[in-house]
Amino acid sequence: MWPENVGIKALEVYFPAQYVDQTDLEKFDGVSAGKYTIGLGQSRMGFCNDREDINSLCLTVVHRLLDRYAIKPEQIGRLEVGTETILDKSKSVKSCLMQLFEPSGNTDVEGIDTTNACYGGTAALFNAISWVESSAWDGRLALVVAADNAVYASGSARPTGGAGAVAMLVGPDAPLVFDRGLRASCMRHAYDFYKPDLRSEYPTVDGKLSIQCYLSSLDTCYQRYCDKAKAKKQGHDVTVRDFDAMLFHSPYCKLVQKSFARLALVDFLNSAKSNSIQNHVDLQKFSNLSLEDTYFDRDVEKAFMALSKNDFEQKTKPSLFIANQVGNMYTPSVYSGLVSLLIDKPIEALAGKKIGVFSYGSGLASSMYSITVTKDVSQDSALSKLVTNLSYVKTQLEARRKVHPEEYTETLALREKNCHTVPFEPQSSIDNMFPGTYYLVKVDELYRRTYERIPNLK
Repeated sequence: MWPENVGIKALEVYFPAQYVDQTDLEKFDGVSAGKYTIGLGQSRMGFCNDREDINSLCLTVVHRLLDRYAIKPEQIGRLEVGTETILDKSKSVKSCLMQLFEPSGNTDVEGIDTTNACYGGTAALFNAISWVESSAWDGRLALVVAADNAVYASGSARPTGGAGAVAMLVGPDAPLVFDRGLRASCMRHAYDFYKPDLRSEYPTVDGKLSIQCYLSSLDTCYQRYCDKAKAKKQGHDVTVRDFDAMLFHSPYCKLVQKSFARLALVDFLNSAKSNSIQNHVDLQKFSNLSLEDTYFDRDVEKAFMALSKNDFEQKTKPSLFIANQVGNMYTPSVYSGLVSLLIDKPIEALAGKKIGVFSYGSGLASSMYSITVTKDVSQDSALSKLVTNLSYVKTQLEARRKVHPEEYTETLALREKNCHTVPFEPQSSIDNMFPGTYYLVKVDELYRRTYERIPNLK
């Protein structure tokens, strides 16, 4: 017997309490106006000072979810962390989170960390779903945490950073139900983005290859998903029209818009093969193209961005709200898109909708799957509770402190200087941190980290 309607029962998102404005950063970096804001589609970028690290991000988002939903620690039977921000080559972030569960006596909690660039959160989520649907499930809930501090060395990639965490409660009778048997993946070996220097927080990036790998994986996952969905629907062709919303991992918002256009391109080429493109006579010159030849074809990109613009505005743009305001969170990125979608629309507009999700992590790992929203929108429904409990997001985004690019650059330089330095005591103030935020107190000579928490408001 399968547990029914397994999926996401609760969501919590956390981002640091400071940001740098991308317009200010354009001026500071001496680049042309609009390069970051229009070219990348970014407005603000959140970042961590020396008071926050991957452990504190995860402690904060997990504790906040447990508090907000009145979840007792003993109700959790599996805890998975997806991250590429590594502090220790042996001790998992999950083991650090166990200090939230040990006081209740609950040390019977399966799961550890999962790492592969921005994909780790999705792998952790798949593990949690599989556990609930397995013979090992003991009736308790699973908790998935995706968190990262995304920083780059000075240069063209630095404006695509960000930081944050998302926690997801997984179990049966969920308002966001995972469509069983509809999942497609693409896994390959590539050096598009990686972190070989364990002394540094900064990655090594091949920007052009990274875009090619992302788009190629999207093409493959989408086609495989559509094929599987078509088989389940007994021959009915599946296209973008079958989704009410489409979420993407967002390295930067402009790439997401181009990615949505790729889906229109794939649909178009599939229709060309079946001789059903009469509605797009002006695009017939593209009908014999190979997807592999179009990754950097500006004519193709322009044509299909124009073709898909209205659908993009309706199905995907609402999901980019947090990405635009915080930047690339890495593993939480696509799930911040889910949060953005849920807080954008009236609850009645969400009921029964199908949401497509594309997750990508360099190196590379990628998957596409779908979620169906429950139809129950009554005041005391699980969906209503979930959406209502996300009402803090916009308020906290606006409550953040705006930091001058010079201070932002100095903060990153300070983090770079003190990376793996012991003993270490952070210098940044805790005065502007959000209530309920964990912060680093010190790292002793044996690299042991101590954290405290800003008091939570009642």
